[in-house]
Parts: sequence; structure tokens; C-alpha cells
Amino acid sequence: MGKLVGEFNAYRSKMNEKILASDNKVMKRIYGIDTLTYQEGALSTKVKEMLGLATSMVLRCDDCVKYHLEKCYEQGVTTKEIFEVFSVANLVGGTIVIPHTRRAVEYWEELHDGKN
Repeated sequence: MGKLVGEFNAYRSKMNEKILASDNKVMKRIYGIDTLTYQEGALSTKVKEMLGLATSMVLRCDDCVKYHLEKCYEQGVTTKEIFEVFSVANLVGGTIVIPHTRRAVEYWEELHDGKN
């Protein structure tokens, strides 16, 4: 695992533990809804993660982009598919999404250890 991926996952885990340890019912339910949303249904988990990636790029949330890139990687999304997701996100979101695409490409490459 590369530095970007390792640091992101460590920070995310640490902070999620703190948030969930607050025992706030609303926060726990939001996290629960998030988990349920990405389960298999009429749409596959793979498709849902690609949708999550595209919408996160349009919303310009780099943490969300990283999260969904990793989930896409786990679901077997190919680099060609990822670039199609990027194209949709850039079309919908406009050129302001380009800097997020740059960081997304860097993160995707790290997920693949530079092999893809």
C-alpha cells in the first residue's frame, strides 16, 4: 500500500472511531444508511461505487473521491471504466473538476502500485 492510500485509510479509521464513539444516534444512522446504500440491489455494488465516485467528483470532495476509488478498485473496476467515470464527472461538473481528476488519477495509480 502506498503512502497516500495508507495515510488516508489510517486517518479515516481513526476519525470514524471517534465519531462513532460519541454514541450519537443520528451519526450512527447516517453511517448505517451509507453502508446500506452501497449493498447489492437492483444496481450492483460496482455500479453504485462508480456512481458514488462520479457524484463525489462533481461535489469536489477529495476524501469521498479517494474512498470511492478504493471501493471501485476492490470491485474490479478497470482503468478504462474509471476514466469513463471521470469523463462523466467532468462533463457534469465542468472544468472545476479537473484538479480533483488529477488527484484521483494519482490515487488510482497508487492503488495499482503504478502497474496500471
